[in-house]
Amino acid sequence: MHEKSIELLNKAIGDELTAVHQYMYFHFHCDDQGYELLANLFKRTAIEEMIHVEVLAERILFLKGEVIMRAAGEVKNTHEVRAMLEMAAKMEEASARDYNLWANECSANADSASKKIFEDLVADEERHFDQYDTELDNLQKFGDRYLALQSIERSKSQAAATAAGGN
Repeated sequence: MHEKSIELLNKAIGDELTAVHQYMYFHFHCDDQGYELLANLFKRTAIEEMIHVEVLAERILFLKGEVIMRAAGEVKNTHEVRAMLEMAAKMEEASARDYNLWANECSANADSASKKIFEDLVADEERHFDQYDTELDNLQKFGDRYLALQSIERSKSQAAATAAGGN
C-alpha cells in the first residue's frame, strides 16, 4: 500500500548516509588543519543526519518495509575548506529540494505521516544550508584570515589546557 513512500524514505536514507560520510570526512580534515569551529559544525551536522536516518528507518519499519542502509554516493575527497563548504551547501540545497518533492508525492499517495517527516527534514536541511552559506560568506568577507583565526583559537585553547594540566 505504501510502496512509493517506502521507496522515497529509503532514497532519503541513502542520501543521509552519504551526507554523514561526507561530513565526517570534512570534520576529520578541518580538525587536522586546526579549524575547530568548522570541524565541529561538520560533526554536528553529521550527527543530525544520523538522527534523520533513524527517523526515516523507523517510518519504513512502521510501514512494514525493508530498510536499505546503502549510501547513495561516494565520499568526495577535498582538503580545501571553500570546496568543502560549497559542496556541503549544494548537498543541503539538493536534499531540501528533493524532500519537498517527496513530501508532495507522499501526500498524493495518502501518507501524511511520511509527508510530515519530509517536511521536517526540509526545515533541517534548509538550516544546514544556511549555516554553510554563512560560513562561505565569512570566508568571502575575511578570506584566509577567517581560517587563521580559527587555527589560532585552537592553539590558544590547547595551550591553556596544557597549562591548566601542569604539563
